[in-house]
Amino acid sequence: MGILELTAVELSAKIRAGETTAVEAMQAVIEQIEKHEESLNCYVTFDKEAALHAAAEVQKKIESGELTGPLAGVPVAIKDNMCTKGMLTTCSSKILYNFVPTFTSEAVLNLEQAGAVIIGKTNMDEFAMGSTTETSYYGETKNPWNTQHVPGGSSGGSAAAVAAQECFFALGSDTGGSIRQPASYCGVVDMKPTYGTVSRYGLVAYGSSLDQIGPLCKTVTDCATIMEVIASHDKKDSTSIAREDLDFTSALVDDVKGLKIGIPRDYFGQGLDPEVKEAVLAAAKTLEEKGAVVEEFELGLVDYAIPAYYVIAAAEASSNLERFDGVAYGYRTESYEGLHNMYKKSRSEGFGAEVKRRIMLGSFVLSSGYYDAYYLKALRTKALIKEEFNKAFASYDVILGPAAPTTAPKLGASLSDPIKMYLGDIYTISVNLAGLPSICVPCGQDSKGLPIGLQLIGDCFQEKNIIRAAYAYEQTGHFAKCPLAE
Repeated sequence: MGILELTAVELSAKIRAGETTAVEAMQAVIEQIEKHEESLNCYVTFDKEAALHAAAEVQKKIESGELTGPLAGVPVAIKDNMCTKGMLTTCSSKILYNFVPTFTSEAVLNLEQAGAVIIGKTNMDEFAMGSTTETSYYGETKNPWNTQHVPGGSSGGSAAAVAAQECFFALGSDTGGSIRQPASYCGVVDMKPTYGTVSRYGLVAYGSSLDQIGPLCKTVTDCATIMEVIASHDKKDSTSIAREDLDFTSALVDDVKGLKIGIPRDYFGQGLDPEVKEAVLAAAKTLEEKGAVVEEFELGLVDYAIPAYYVIAAAEASSNLERFDGVAYGYRTESYEGLHNMYKKSRSEGFGAEVKRRIMLGSFVLSSGYYDAYYLKALRTKALIKEEFNKAFASYDVILGPAAPTTAPKLGASLSDPIKMYLGDIYTISVNLAGLPSICVPCGQDSKGLPIGLQLIGDCFQEKNIIRAAYAYEQTGHFAKCPLAE
């Protein structure tokens, strides 16, 4: 087994045992990046010398006994919307093309303190607005399984980098499925934790009530291990929650006997690709054969999730993105007449089409005369969706379904039709509206050889249930590796 085939946990164990080093691991990653990056475009920022220097410094600390954790020495990629001190953070937007933060986001800082080594910043949909990583100012990222297809979004760069072995794991952010959907498209494992479990400090906000940072990695064991490192109570984040049950690795047991799993009938109707449906239901059958209690049920208000989400997310985005005006930092237009003209031209030239679309939609639903009709109604719908999940979790430990209605579409197929792109989030959006945890694991491939993802949803603060189910399912078989990883 080559070094790139190791999981993050396996690699760290070998580094700490002296069988390899953090520098050797970083060199292997760099070689893989140099081999495939031109065709994939996973990274926005990549500094080879800085990465090797950081790996050497971490190696010294490991050898001195200062770093002993399960991620020490492991190269990690960071989505480009998380601030990193001294490293470019652009949100894959022209308007932040030169922004270098003076501080590091809390989740990334937790990784650095645990000894993980940052490789660089991964490509994404501009300001996380998109489902394909095609809205990036720095060009589209391609799916390593088939470069004619998208990797998903908005964390497509992170998911593609993990699949192509251009990192051992990565961080992404999830506003409406932005970690889970690309994980499904790229055949990797991810987790979107309960809202408030991972600090959002230093994450450039899109939808503040929906955003949550989570890992993309190779296995469920890696996922649980990374979650233990990045989850923390942070006084700098007013939405951060002090939790005591953060020993996620204790749920890594191959036992689902008695676990109650609900399958929403609403998730398996019109619009779901037959091959995706077959693979997901086969996974449910596998868990049932291992002792889980699997039942179908009705989950109400599914049809209202997408309109409620896009009203709320756009409204919060229009407010959050007001700060990018060309005054203090970022892009400023070259020629302008007066302050207001500078605002308009800088924002018009600095933002891409999808970001402008969502800002305008958000400004509209928050405007006088439409606030009650749209924004408040969406908030009420959000509360009703949470009530539906509460009813479901009164009967079930885990909800099982697809992560996306299809496998990865071809490049350009979704971007030409924004509504079609929005509808691709139908199975993931409700989880963010309700603040729930969710995990995605590979469960097969379609006839084109593209990965299919299984989504497992848990009740608030019940990540252990979905980790347990995901781990037990993962133990049942070997799933195909990405062709570029072979």
